Amino acid sequence: MALNEVSSNASFEGYQKVFSHQSSELKCEMKFSVYIPPQAESQNVPVLYYLSGLTCTEQNFIGKGGAQKYAAQEGIMIVGPDTSPRGVNIEGEDDSWDFGSGAGFYVDATEPKWKNNYRMYSYVTKELPAVIQSNFPVIANKQSITGHSMGGHGALICTLKNPGLYKSVSAFAPICNPMACPWGKKGFTGYLGPNKDAWKEYDSCELVKKYSGPALDILIDQGTSDQFYPNQLLPENLVEASKGTNVKISLRMQEDYDHSYYFISTFMEDHIKHHAKYLKA
Repeated sequence: MALNEVSSNASFEGYQKVFSHQSSELKCEMKFSVYIPPQAESQNVPVLYYLSGLTCTEQNFIGKGGAQKYAAQEGIMIVGPDTSPRGVNIEGEDDSWDFGSGAGFYVDATEPKWKNNYRMYSYVTKELPAVIQSNFPVIANKQSITGHSMGGHGALICTLKNPGLYKSVSAFAPICNPMACPWGKKGFTGYLGPNKDAWKEYDSCELVKKYSGPALDILIDQGTSDQFYPNQLLPENLVEASKGTNVKISLRMQEDYDHSYYFISTFMEDHIKHHAKYLKA
């Protein structure tokens, strides 16, 4: 599969790059970011996928997340896809900030209007890892996943739906119970239709109850001053749903922090070290 290098910048003795490629799942050109740590010059390295939130592209995380320094220290490659297909000419795709462009919700859509292009779940779990493994010096079975907000939701569901695929998972202010919040109800209705049984396949609170894979130790950071915390994110629902399972949720409430990249960058080192523990075991 042909990759086009869009940009390359030296960073902490490694390189922060952006590539574009033609996606077979999404049927459009997609961009993704790759931080290549200095260790990758001489050996294969583990990889951490970072899923961004509503309205983001592959650019937000690499410019504001502050991850490169810690990825270089730990010898971990970080890959960040865009959050939706782009420019696929679906009527209404650009009408709102929380649905359509920039808001793929990491599901495979089933509604006729969206199902041919909006397949972010399959893109993240299948196509993109195959692209990375074919083109970059990574250890194939050493991958983990994290994300923010809608991307935190994506990281959680990708892990819970694919036991053993990821060595570890974490999230910054994730949408934990999309079936019960306005963002999720809008996104799921649009992409998956009105049947709420279909929604359960992409809701962490439903998935964790039936999870039967390897034990998980999930790190979640949530700011107490996050304007979306009370009615959109619902992390306590996930903690409650995980009781009695082999999924441990470490929910850390961070006083005064909001939903921004100031929050994410503050706790980025903790998250990368969390993943390093499992990726380098």
